[in-house]
Amino acid sequence: MTYDIFSTKAPKMPNTGKGTNFIKFILSQASRDMREPLVPMAIPALAAHLSGVSFMYSDNKYYEICGQMGHLIGPSGIGKAQLTHLVEAIMRSFRSHDETEFKKLVDWQRLMKTKSANKEKPERPDVSFWFPPADITNAAFIQNAMALEKHDQRTQYINLPEVEMADRLCGGHRQVSQLVRNIYDVQRHGALRATSEGIVGNPTLRVNITFTSTPEAARAFYKRDMTNGFFGRIPFVYKARSGERSGRIPRQGSYSKDFLEQLDSYLLRLDNCKGSFNVKPLNKIADQLAEDMARLGDITDDDMLWELSHRSIFSAWKKGAVLWILNDQTWTRSIGDFVEWFCYYDLWSKVKVFGDMFNTSDMPSQIEQKSGPRNMLNDLPDSFNEQQLEALRMSVGKTKEGTKHQLSVWKNREFISYSAQTGLYTKRKE
Repeated sequence: MTYDIFSTKAPKMPNTGKGTNFIKFILSQASRDMREPLVPMAIPALAAHLSGVSFMYSDNKYYEICGQMGHLIGPSGIGKAQLTHLVEAIMRSFRSHDETEFKKLVDWQRLMKTKSANKEKPERPDVSFWFPPADITNAAFIQNAMALEKHDQRTQYINLPEVEMADRLCGGHRQVSQLVRNIYDVQRHGALRATSEGIVGNPTLRVNITFTSTPEAARAFYKRDMTNGFFGRIPFVYKARSGERSGRIPRQGSYSKDFLEQLDSYLLRLDNCKGSFNVKPLNKIADQLAEDMARLGDITDDDMLWELSHRSIFSAWKKGAVLWILNDQTWTRSIGDFVEWFCYYDLWSKVKVFGDMFNTSDMPSQIEQKSGPRNMLNDLPDSFNEQQLEALRMSVGKTKEGTKHQLSVWKNREFISYSAQTGLYTKRKE
């Protein structure tokens, strides 16, 4: 495993090399301390430029590249607003399209007000918004999804500066989980109303969406949805405040005309890409990550972490598909390094912000409520006996009955070796 998700520091971003020059370019105007968090958060906006594109995953099924999400978490004042600046640069063509659509809608509303009650009302214009405003109601969201499906099955992109705004978009907090699952899985979102004023339709949800919030707001938002599939579908990016207080204001660049022209040349690759693809090196990385996550699950003996890793791999795989298109549909090892990093960064962020909330049982013990997944092998000495692992398991809220099974798995994984003479288990350097 390349990265330690239990470290106090975030997994370090790989160096940009052949095939990932776009990442170096897109970060050139961001402040140095915000560059790593912006990479995975910018890809959902970039992927919104794709339509009519699908990739074969390792399970031999084709998947559309929409349904990408991200949640940037960090304390107030660390520079989360830089995501909005970058998104606005990426979505300029979407803004231009939507301005024309807004004008049609405003003209229609003005005309509606001039008609008396007994006069025939004009029909609502056929409009669709590619980059809807953050303050969008659930009815408007469904209506827009219907319009986009009718027009070339385009993907809409929504950027919510506060995660709580998702409640309004979804029609209430209880509906957020269902809607997010449908977005991630690119499923239909049926809406049936009994009155003529309601929105009726069953569009396929092709949506990319990003959120930002503080850690406290994120924990409050997800606390009731840790095990229902909603939490695992969202890739997280956590940016902690630096340890020392600094009086220096971070320096940002400007999105100049030259920058935007170069950006447009990359976006053109996304806009023009159509068809179905099978990138075997990308799937090889996904298979490698699946094996790494199995080993990680065995080290921690944590089922929830293991289950979360499945969707972390899939989300990272989709990001890798976008990088492959941006690199003129050419694979390089550097793209694979970033796919791996995306996966580990997501899991590190989940453990860092929500680790103590991980729980799969109905009635957690007090110990389980206070502890999250941990690398138990690191907590043991280089040589240890069965009783030491048993005591460690009980200290983190696990049963002692699982000790022998965990030792057996660790031996099969070649994490440890056993000496019958001493009765001790010894960590292997590999």
